[in-house]
Amino acid sequence: MLDPVLLRSFLAVAQSRSFTAASQRLGLRQSTVSQHVRRLEQALGGLLFVRDTHSVVLTAEGVAMIGFADSILDTAERARLYVTGTRARGKLRLGASEDLVWSWLPQVLREFVQSHSLIDLELTVALSGTLIERLDAGELDLVFCKRWPSDDRGELVWRDRLVWAASPAGPLGPLDPVPLVVYPPPSLTRVMALEALERAGRRWRIACTSSTLGGLAAAAVAGLGVIPHAERLLPTSLAALPPRAELPALSEVEFVLVSARARRGPAADLAAMIAVAGRKEAVLF
Repeated sequence: MLDPVLLRSFLAVAQSRSFTAASQRLGLRQSTVSQHVRRLEQALGGLLFVRDTHSVVLTAEGVAMIGFADSILDTAERARLYVTGTRARGKLRLGASEDLVWSWLPQVLREFVQSHSLIDLELTVALSGTLIERLDAGELDLVFCKRWPSDDRGELVWRDRLVWAASPAGPLGPLDPVPLVVYPPPSLTRVMALEALERAGRRWRIACTSSTLGGLAAAAVAGLGVIPHAERLLPTSLAALPPRAELPALSEVEFVLVSARARRGPAADLAAMIAVAGRKEAVLF
């Protein structure tokens, strides 16, 4: 049987393409992660990565192994939750940022509710900064949100690239102020976009503000302006704009799981399910 510990290390390296980054994500020494990958390769009888001093590249076998590893870990998690989940009772208060509930998160929540039938799950959707405030006030048990670049709080699930997006037909003049479609404060993506424009010396104006992604998407589709957004979570009605001189490049954003106390029981189960699903999506993207 393939050890789940080895599979988790393999997936972390496959996603980050770095043994150093994988060890930081898993909270292990780099030598331990390397040993896990070597043991998995020995068990399988083939190489999963081609390594040199500058890069880590998946072999054809390694690419195929991503799907197998995801399936094995997912099945093991489902089995554990099936046995333990129905015994738990109580309430779990989850906070999630607006853009995440438009992605694969609802399916994870559906599976959690099915496996934890005696748990009352309460979902709060808001901006990341607001969610953290409510978590610190004791109003939430677990938060899945974006993290400020200077913040190391929370468990990293994945990193994503911020892009400028608009309706596929949305024009943008090279000299006009950039029309922005953004969340209100304390939105992280809003701050990162404004800082990037200021550094580039690019003029801007707020064309639309909405606290919901549906409102922002509607404004962008209508051609009111461009929206800074995580690339993997873009609504299907929008498209990432290609690199262009009049728009500065945006940095990456980190999505994390944050809890006010040590996770136990259903909170730990839900966090594990979100982490597995999020990292699976990151590998496949």
